[in-house]
Amino acid sequence: MAVDDDAAPGHGDPEPEAFEAFYRANVDRVFRALAVTLRHDELAREAVDEAMARAYAKWPTVRHLDNPAGWVFRVGLNWATSWWRKVRRERPPAADTASPLAPPSDSALAARDALAQLPTPQRAVVTCRILLDLTTAETAVALGLSEGTVKSRLSRGLAVLRTALGEKE
Repeated sequence: MAVDDDAAPGHGDPEPEAFEAFYRANVDRVFRALAVTLRHDELAREAVDEAMARAYAKWPTVRHLDNPAGWVFRVGLNWATSWWRKVRRERPPAADTASPLAPPSDSALAARDALAQLPTPQRAVVTCRILLDLTTAETAVALGLSEGTVKSRLSRGLAVLRTALGEKE
């Protein structure tokens, strides 16, 4: 039986325009969310590239998820975590404070520094809820957590941020 070239992965995708529209609409915000969570722009860029490539490969499935951007964020975070574990013994990269956008304001720098105080699991939840504007349920699905864990990490993370930024409840 002959193999149809159009049936091979990456060929004959029925809606390449749909993935392209998804990519254009989400790549920057997922990158920013990963950059904040990982505290390293270069690693975040590689993670979002890897996650988007995986999303493209599985697009017929990913496009039907309730939150494909959340899925891409989670895949990128998992990829970066795996990469970090592999190279940790050698030499972890220094935190990259360069911004992909305009120079940050003083308040943005203060927020970045406050976010850096959070443990990665709390930072990931705060990033999903605030930067990606995901609901509690969407964040839970994206990070593979229960909704109660998301609420708890968000509450604790925001308390630390309020204290660090000198805000009252």
